Amino acid sequence: MKTGPLNESELEWLDEVLTKYNTEYAILDVAELDGLLTAVLSAPEYIAPEQWLDAAWGGPQHVPRWSSAEEKQRFTALALQHRDDTAERLNDFPEQYAPLFGLREIDGREIEIVEEWCFGYMRGVALSDWSALPDALRPALEAIALHGSEENFERLDRLSPEAFAQSVDAIRQAVLDLHAYWMAYRQALSDVRSDRDEPCPCGSGKKYKQCCLH
Repeated sequence: MKTGPLNESELEWLDEVLTKYNTEYAILDVAELDGLLTAVLSAPEYIAPEQWLDAAWGGPQHVPRWSSAEEKQRFTALALQHRDDTAERLNDFPEQYAPLFGLREIDGREIEIVEEWCFGYMRGVALSDWSALPDALRPALEAIALHGSEENFERLDRLSPEAFAQSVDAIRQAVLDLHAYWMAYRQALSDVRSDRDEPCPCGSGKKYKQCCLH
């Protein structure tokens, strides 16, 4: 499988496929897919590709009837490649990470559109249990949900242009903070599980989880 970032034509092809098979349940575009994948990579637990691929379409009952096996295979391969490239940036090169926001031309100039990305992120959040997120990091998730939830539309409309711009600027750091927390959480959980499978220090010969752990 290819590695590295998708080129412009590959991103455009993904956009075209998402538009071709779009329903009221599915994500809209590649920006929303990027948001979904970023949340999946930042989740408190591993989320399998078949789960987030189904979620992109709104559930397994809404997965499209592909025009060919090749089309399905290419879509899956490009989505996985994009996921892996995003994971590498988040894990190893956070200074290079940037959300793939959409662009729209308004009055002759390009404007970043963040709503679709944020809606995708919140769709990804819904795939796992984020209830263990500490209160100190709730504002980070709320910074994304501000643009990724219909119930916040009126609140956004009341923001001044300066406050709106600041809310957009806050998204990238929020992503990095949430990702860092959940990766540390996963590692700590993995360490605990490893310790549970070690021989019990009491010398019984049993695994720790089957002996003195309790």
